[in-house]
Amino acid sequence: MRILVLIVLFILSFSLFAQPGSKRISRSEYIELYREDAIREMERNGIPASITLAQGILESGDGNSPLARYANNHFGIKCHSDWTGKTFIQDDDKKNECFRKYKDPYESYRDHSEFLKKNRYAFLFDLKTTDYKGWAHGLKKAGYATNPKYPQLLIKIIEENNLAQYDRKVSRGETTRPKSSTPVKSKTRVIASNKRHAVKLSNNGIKYIELQEGDDLENLAEEFQMGLWQFLKYNDLSKEDKLPLGYKIYLQPKRAKAKEDFHLVEKGQSMWEISQIYGVKLKKLYKKNRMDEGQEPKAGEKLYLKSNKPR
Repeated sequence: MRILVLIVLFILSFSLFAQPGSKRISRSEYIELYREDAIREMERNGIPASITLAQGILESGDGNSPLARYANNHFGIKCHSDWTGKTFIQDDDKKNECFRKYKDPYESYRDHSEFLKKNRYAFLFDLKTTDYKGWAHGLKKAGYATNPKYPQLLIKIIEENNLAQYDRKVSRGETTRPKSSTPVKSKTRVIASNKRHAVKLSNNGIKYIELQEGDDLENLAEEFQMGLWQFLKYNDLSKEDKLPLGYKIYLQPKRAKAKEDFHLVEKGQSMWEISQIYGVKLKKLYKKNRMDEGQEPKAGEKLYLKSNKPR
């Protein structure tokens, strides 16, 4: 009986360590995965991207800590009295402490920004986004961490990994979105004209037209000498779907991935709309983001367009 118990415990422990996502992330991989999140939060809130990345690296052990892997908490933020979301319990300064649990790492990055909006951190936002040393010492002064060497540890990570390259001056009214956020319209070019429509080439190298007043799929199929089924299949549509003016309608199959890395969901955007913006097959978009078909994203959510969302 004792031998049987030992065998069961061995199998359970093996399966735990063999779960997807158990492979350790290197520091360079962590930076590559989350630098755009840090830049986006800098542009939204004015926190230097280098500071956010360095804190994420330090607090999460390059994304390998149990808190990061099982709770998507990259900044060691505890529950506190105002937290109403999911929780994760682990020992820290005390036994069985309560930490915040997030649905994905980007939610952790957003909450980190919100956490630093507390009054005790307000003086930090008078500093320039390029002053990472001032931010590092200011975080310690405001009580973010108890380690007396916390500023030095952050600065060392920033300088060893050249994270300051992601910082830039963000002034009022200035918007500098990450290159992976939205397709650049200037890359779109007209390659032909056919009766009422100009045929254009998307960033993803797919021919498309833009819907105009009075368009319907049957007329478009006749105009471009294509089968109605092709329009429906290429654009993830059914005969019952209403066609929104101004949207891209592809004349060729969409791709399995986009040229851009990510998309930050705007209020009211659907998965279909995003798939049309980037020329990515709807099923592939769901699969990349580990979502069920028919599920819609939330405003502010980060969608993966090129690679699969990490587990």
